[in-house]
Amino acid sequence: MSRMFKFVRRTWNPVVGCTHNCTYSCWARRMAKRQKHRCQLCYEFVPHLHEERLNVFVPRRPTLCFVCDMGDLFCDGVPDEWIERVLDVARRCHNVIFLFLTKNPARYFDFLDMFPENSILGCTIETNRSYAVSLAPPVGERYIAMRDLKWPRKFIAVEPILDFDWVFLDWLKKIKPIMVSVGYNNYTKRFPEPDIEKTLILIKELKKFSDVEVKTIRGNSDGRP
Repeated sequence: MSRMFKFVRRTWNPVVGCTHNCTYSCWARRMAKRQKHRCQLCYEFVPHLHEERLNVFVPRRPTLCFVCDMGDLFCDGVPDEWIERVLDVARRCHNVIFLFLTKNPARYFDFLDMFPENSILGCTIETNRSYAVSLAPPVGERYIAMRDLKWPRKFIAVEPILDFDWVFLDWLKKIKPIMVSVGYNNYTKRFPEPDIEKTLILIKELKKFSDVEVKTIRGNSDGRP
């Protein structure tokens, strides 16, 4: 089960690694570094394909599966061929809902005819402001790609949430996600975070048009609104 989202029931990592080099703490990179004894490329978090994981994915029961939670399948460091092979296997699993998540959603457009119909296409958009926190495409480009993406099931991860202007709420409305997750960085407070009141208002507004999963929220007694 994914440590990122409670609604996920299974994970599948035929490709591991990412080239976005986010400056905030990435739990996937932390987990990968624990695998040095098994895979040096996992330890280095360099995008690489695990051939042995491609054709063993045959769930017997209906499930929701997060694909490549230990990396970004659509980052620039992943060749088209690997993505095509992953999607080819996914299309054979008719009882599975697949969740994909990327910081490079413009690349979804190159594979739209290959995704299983029951896929959820997600994107991480932490804010509307231009903070230099990764080598991923700017948040404005991610927003436009997700807004223009013609797909019925879209998901947005506002994680780790960074301080924002209220146009950010308009962005999320125009994307029309079926679900949004919101949470602060788990490991440090040194990034420009919105205060708890602002975050709670955002969550309240999001619930008017989307399901919302509330993750790590700091500022009140129980850690959640």
